[in-house]
Amino acid sequence: MRWAADIVSTLREGARLRLDYSAQSLWSADRLIGELRREDTPYAAAEQVLRGLGAYAGEVIVRQTGAEWWSSGGDHWVRTPNGRLWDPLDEARRCFSGEGSLRLLCRDATAGQ
Repeated sequence: MRWAADIVSTLREGARLRLDYSAQSLWSADRLIGELRREDTPYAAAEQVLRGLGAYAGEVIVRQTGAEWWSSGGDHWVRTPNGRLWDPLDEARRCFSGEGSLRLLCRDATAGQ
């Protein structure tokens, strides 16, 4: 997904954060979202970064499980080979509100694959 590639490039240049599409790299994504939350960044200012990091987490799941992206009506999900649908973009928003984790979403999505 293009959003994932864009955020990898942006964070590499701007924040000097290297994302390598590994599950372990999602620790850094969660940490970055946590920093935005602790700095009281307005949602509107963080929205593009959250969308990018959610897409990045989805792409990590796709690469690790052979999943595929599904979209409908502007919403985007990842469908793993076992038929489950995952919403990494929403998980990034939940992470921003303090209730989610991209790392844990990936762990759950890749378990048993």
